[in-house]
Parts: sequence; C-alpha cells; structure tokens
Amino acid sequence: MMAKQVVFDELGGPEVLRIEEVELGEPGPGEVLVRVDALGLNRAEALFRSGGYYYQPTLPGSRIGYEAAGEVLAVGADVTGFAVGDPVLTAGTGGMSTTGVYGDELRLPAEDLLRRPGGAEAVTGAALWLSYSTAYGALVEKGGLRPGDTVLITAASSSVGVAAIQIANHLGAIPIAVTRGAAKRERLSRLGAAHVIALDEGELLEQLAEVTGGRGAEIVFDPVAGPGLSDLARAVAPGGLLIVYGWLDPRPAPLPLNWTLRVLGYGNLQVTGDPEVRRRTWHFLDAGLRAGTLAPLIDRTFDLEEIVAAHRHLESNSQVGKIVVTVRP
Repeated sequence: MMAKQVVFDELGGPEVLRIEEVELGEPGPGEVLVRVDALGLNRAEALFRSGGYYYQPTLPGSRIGYEAAGEVLAVGADVTGFAVGDPVLTAGTGGMSTTGVYGDELRLPAEDLLRRPGGAEAVTGAALWLSYSTAYGALVEKGGLRPGDTVLITAASSSVGVAAIQIANHLGAIPIAVTRGAAKRERLSRLGAAHVIALDEGELLEQLAEVTGGRGAEIVFDPVAGPGLSDLARAVAPGGLLIVYGWLDPRPAPLPLNWTLRVLGYGNLQVTGDPEVRRRTWHFLDAGLRAGTLAPLIDRTFDLEEIVAAHRHLESNSQVGKIVVTVRP
C-alpha cells in the first residue's frame, strides 16, 4: 500500500518540505491505519523544520506534523478502542521524525489517536486538539482558572490564543487579548476578548492598569518569553500566575527582582500525556463543542500539494486562528 508523506532532508525554510510516496504496510499489533482528511499546522512544526524546536529532527527523510483528523481504515491485533470507520484525530504524542502526520494515510500506535469529540468534521477536528488542549491544560489543569479571574493572553490571534479566549469565556473568566497591532482589535473583540491591548497604541502595563483598575491579571498566558517577559511578570496581580508555554523570542527572558507571583513553564505533552488528564481534556472539549462555546477558528485552508505555501503563510504571522491543510475534498 503506497501513501504520500511530507518529509525534509535538511533544516531550512518552507521550501525544504517535499512530498514522497512510501510503502505503508498493514497495521501491526497495537497499530491503526488512518485515512487523513485534514491536517492542522502548528508553530512547533515550523520550528522543528528550521532546527529551533526543543528536539532536533532525524535527517535525512524526517517526517513532520503533530495534528491530523481522518477515519480509521484498519486496526491491528490487540486494538480494542477503535473500529473501521471511526472518526479520529491524532493526539500529538510521538516524535515527529518517526510519527509525523503530514500525509494522506498513516500507520500509528493506537495510543496516539483519539475519537473526534463533539461530532466535529475533519477540518474542525484538525484544528482542535493541540491548541485547545494546550490552553485547557495550562489555564485549567495547572492554572486553576476560576470564574471572574482576569487572564491576559499574549499572541492572542494564534490558534492557542483564540482557544484561550473561548475557554476563559466558557468558564466565566475575563480574557484580555494582547496583539502587536490595532488591525486585529475588532476581530479579537468579535472572538470574545473582553478587552484588546494593541502594543502599537501604548505600553502594555499602562493599558492593562486602565482596564483592570490597576490590579493586573490573575493569570498571564504567554508563548513568546524573551525580554518582554519582565513586563508580563509585572502584569500579574499579587499572588497570581505567569504561565510561559513557548519561546518564540529566543533571547534571554529577565524577570523582575521583586515580585509576588508564581511562574510556570508549561509543556503540553507532559500534562496531556497523563491518561487521566487526557480523558478530562477530551470531555471538556466535547462539551464545549456541543454547547457551541468552543469553536476553532479556521484562518485559511491549503491543499496538501501546497504544503510549502501553507508553511510560508504560517510564518507570515498574519493569520488569526488555525491554518488547515485539506488532504481530500
């Protein structure tokens, strides 16, 4: 059985990605064969492709990708949780070089799959798990977000940022979105941000003080780090929590010498890799999708053959929400 896979042989920009045909084989014990209908793109994959991720690809011929949605085609021996025809999504638990999901068919361990929650179709399913499980795991499982809490969300137009806005609203918290330019203000407000802070309109701390009466935020949720982390630490209300879940700015990240806050470095796989947390996450997302309070925002879709263009768009930082690659009409 032949399948298409996206691979790369050297570190670099989007142009290093290529599609090749490989012999897939039948699923072995504990494995599932999946037809892929849609792929969700994540910033982690751009970092992985360029050598800036927290682990390095195995070259040449590294696979890539964490997030796919599709349908079960076949199951191997000892697989009891899935049956042919089940709609599924990938949980992003494996190393990308060996279990990367960019392709049209996949053979994966059954533990790397989840039933698609909320009756989601494939494009929504591909946009769901990593963004929403990251926001849920950080804000709820680790952050203990409560109704009435103010949560400051940087990179708010990213897919995780959009998920965080929706989850905060779902729980009765107060999401404040931070964006670099005012051009995204109206869109973020429509997505549910109670307030939008545009960094081209003034200093972060001054704008935050204005909308919180000088108190700050109970939780600050940030994927950037870098020198701006010092201001974000000062944005935390007394006794609050600064959650850093990424390092888009690789420069040193200083913290103030005097603070009354907690700081958490959040790694999603270390949280959702726990079966019990993953079960809770699935049910939270299932309920939110069915209620309509959680709804992934799709920025743009590309075909699989346009994977290079899709990665260029990912790196443009112009998107609001998730970029999805459709594998079949």
